[in-house]
Amino acid sequence: MFSSALKQFTSNIPANYIISTTPSSIAGAWKVYDAKQKKTGKLVSVFVFDRKSLETQPNGFGARSGGSSLRKIHDEVIERLKKEASSLARLRHPNVLSLVEGVEDTRNGGLMFATEPVTTSLAGLLQEKDDQERAGGSGGRASRHVVQDADGRMRRREVEMDELEIQKGLLQVAKGLEFLHESAGLVHGNLTPEAIFINQNSDWKISGLGFTGPPDASTSSTTPPVSLSEVLYHDPRLPTSIQLNLDYTSPDFVFDSNISSATDMFSLGLLMLALYNSPHSSPLRTNQNLSTYKKIFSASSSSPSPENNYLSSRPLPKDILSSVLPHLIARRPAQRMNAREFQQSQFFNNILVSTIRFLESLPAKSPSEKSQFMRGLPRILNQFSNSVLDKKVLPALLEETKDRELLSLVLSNVFKIMSTLPYAKRSFTDKVIPQLREIFLNSGGKSSVGDRDPAKEAGLVVFLENTGLMAENCTGKEFKDEILPIIQLGLESQTHSIVDKSLNCLSTILDVLDFSTIKHEVFPVVASVFAKTSSLAIKVRGLEAFVLLCGGLQNSTDNDIGDGLDGTTKGPNASKPHSSVVLDKYTIQEKVVPLLKAVKTKEPAVMMAALNVFRQVGKICDSQYLATDVLPLLWSFSLGPLLNLQQFQQYMGVIKAASSKIEQEQIRKLRELSSSTADSLDVSRSNDLMGMGTKDTHASVGEDDFERLILGQSSNGASDMMSGSSRPEPQRVQSSPAQPPMFSWSTPNPAPPTNLATSSTASFNPIRNITPDQSLSSFTALNPSSVSTTATKSSGWNSMVPLQPQQPSSNSNSWTAASPPTLSSMSTTNGLSSLSMSQPLQPSQARPGFSISPPPLSPGIPSYNPQHPTQPSMFSTLSIAPPPARTQQSQSAGTNGQGTYGGALALGGGGIGGATGSGMGSTIGTKQKGLDAYESLL
Repeated sequence: MFSSALKQFTSNIPANYIISTTPSSIAGAWKVYDAKQKKTGKLVSVFVFDRKSLETQPNGFGARSGGSSLRKIHDEVIERLKKEASSLARLRHPNVLSLVEGVEDTRNGGLMFATEPVTTSLAGLLQEKDDQERAGGSGGRASRHVVQDADGRMRRREVEMDELEIQKGLLQVAKGLEFLHESAGLVHGNLTPEAIFINQNSDWKISGLGFTGPPDASTSSTTPPVSLSEVLYHDPRLPTSIQLNLDYTSPDFVFDSNISSATDMFSLGLLMLALYNSPHSSPLRTNQNLSTYKKIFSASSSSPSPENNYLSSRPLPKDILSSVLPHLIARRPAQRMNAREFQQSQFFNNILVSTIRFLESLPAKSPSEKSQFMRGLPRILNQFSNSVLDKKVLPALLEETKDRELLSLVLSNVFKIMSTLPYAKRSFTDKVIPQLREIFLNSGGKSSVGDRDPAKEAGLVVFLENTGLMAENCTGKEFKDEILPIIQLGLESQTHSIVDKSLNCLSTILDVLDFSTIKHEVFPVVASVFAKTSSLAIKVRGLEAFVLLCGGLQNSTDNDIGDGLDGTTKGPNASKPHSSVVLDKYTIQEKVVPLLKAVKTKEPAVMMAALNVFRQVGKICDSQYLATDVLPLLWSFSLGPLLNLQQFQQYMGVIKAASSKIEQEQIRKLRELSSSTADSLDVSRSNDLMGMGTKDTHASVGEDDFERLILGQSSNGASDMMSGSSRPEPQRVQSSPAQPPMFSWSTPNPAPPTNLATSSTASFNPIRNITPDQSLSSFTALNPSSVSTTATKSSGWNSMVPLQPQQPSSNSNSWTAASPPTLSSMSTTNGLSSLSMSQPLQPSQARPGFSISPPPLSPGIPSYNPQHPTQPSMFSTLSIAPPPARTQQSQSAGTNGQGTYGGALALGGGGIGGATGSGMGSTIGTKQKGLDAYESLL
């Protein structure tokens, strides 16, 4: 008890391996678990036997038997199972299950050992086939049972069962039996589906050696013989899985008590029938009863024979039925073929099976035979099933990559298989990539000029030719970490053909790698190769690589360098850039174009390849860079002495297109600049005109009103809309230049009557007919002078009446006969023009006139004094207020006068230089009279 516990704590398997929690398969007395070694990550399968499975069976007689005898039987079973594991340790053969860790005792008295990773047993596979067929599935469909691996991840167990798989598996079993019979001198004794395991490479492996023993004729074997009396007895107290299976037992054991290698061949025949039978089981139904077994073979009709199709429920293949089964399922051992003869039977005489057999013996073949085989293998690869290609052919080929003389041929076949498999991505990642890295990166590093390996370089060429296939079957990170270093190794090679292949595969890797990797890892290597090479072919290939890195197409002949804004349309078949990942504008301008400047050769091939680069540069770089750096270089290249007329015209087309782009871009910029300048100038002019009071005046009158106003005048004089009386034009205001500029709100003196035609013509004068001496941009801020209180009171400023009616004159018409409004001329003072406008008072309240009045005075602030115009004024802004409505009384009050109601506005203020406020109107007495008339009107 103590020793068993000590063994458990010192066991290697639980301490060194991570074991799955659920079994992947069950074979006989063993539960098989997937496991992984903790240090190396190596995958194994752990076989575990639980002693509790030996408990008393239902309907058995264990309860009435003695406890000591049952314990003795259990110990015998444990010893038999230990013998099975120890036999695996002694028997080393490719077709015998390989032992990794020897058998160990568990805490509860069970057993445990580790072997190479296996997928399932043949019994489990046949059971899955039965389940699929009962569910209506195809007989050749792959197994899709979900299992859990050692990492706890769920995966699908995929094992196919087609004709080629059966032929290959039976051939491998026959080889294992040949080894047991001829080399080891043993008889398996219990060859059943539970004794055959299928590994990850779809190889069939012999196991279940618990009943193995020497034949009767052996005299030199160290293995103890098998007691047939003991193994043929079926003990109901024990599980059936740990006893001899009578359904696959040869009649030599039962009737003759003879142990020979022929007994295994009879069992192999029954195994073949189970593969084609439905359900997939032996045609013998003994129920593990020895009497039933003897009864079956007592009559020819109940025993398997050619007459009853060997008790198979399905038709058997012709080759098996005619040349194999008659020499296996025979009553007499002498009539049976041995394992070697079985391998040479007609059943295996086809090119696919022969190819697999040659692959298995490939290490022993001569170099010439290997080379001939590798050259002819691609012609038949498409005839193999996917399972055989993935699990049998591909691993065998990868093993041969160690032979450098065959490297290129082996890699050609490997990539051929990758293009055939529908699930090649997993196989490429798990099997091919580690081998490629081992070949090119870990076994010699970079080669120098004096240490070239032609065989390895030939393999590298094959690798580079299949870059697209590798990009399809791996992720971007895997490509960057595993494939890109090998491509960079090819770029740095001293062989021009390898460098050419490496540059040629650039169009493929751009779709896989990210921008940062291309800029920092791919482009520097390509630029270095282009700058250092002396080969014209590599120069041209490097320029084609630059086209791709700039977002163009390989071998592009597009002459268009436009930016897509010229209005031209491309056809529906216009090609797009090969990759969305291109170099940025800075890298192109600072690194690609300088490389073009450094080109010394004038060979036409190089010049035309550079032209394609210029096309892409023109699409990315700005117009200023094109004008200063690219166009001079284009002209220099276009004048190459070796270019013909057509090539020169292509250069001229690119130059013209680039120049057109520069022209359009510059015109657009200038238009935007002029538009923004005009807008700012309009704003400044608007501010200036607001200060003169003319812009708003004109803006308040619509174009239609202005035309109607002008066209309504007649040669005899304009009439008022109400009374038709004419009105004289007000006198042009003159201001003294000696006085400082200030605001003027006074009413101008009535002008003498003038010719109406002249007035009509003057109304069309522009707002500013005299250019000011000062620039608009140099105007200083307005600073109006103050107004005295007396002047304010006398002129009516305190009541904020902007415009006053004129004193009636003797030579004017009545109020209602006032002439229409006229635009007086401009008066210029200190370089600025002052605009005054006189308008008649309208008799209707619905059409009031507008005038400009100063803002109201606040208490405590001095008013404007015309006698002291330099005093500071409180007016900082302008306001427009309508005049009060007129009544009939106001109209009659002005019948004996001129009836002019208007005002003049002149620019003034500190520093502007405008018309003075005192020189605009008549005398104060005249204003006072007009004010009295206006007040009496109110």
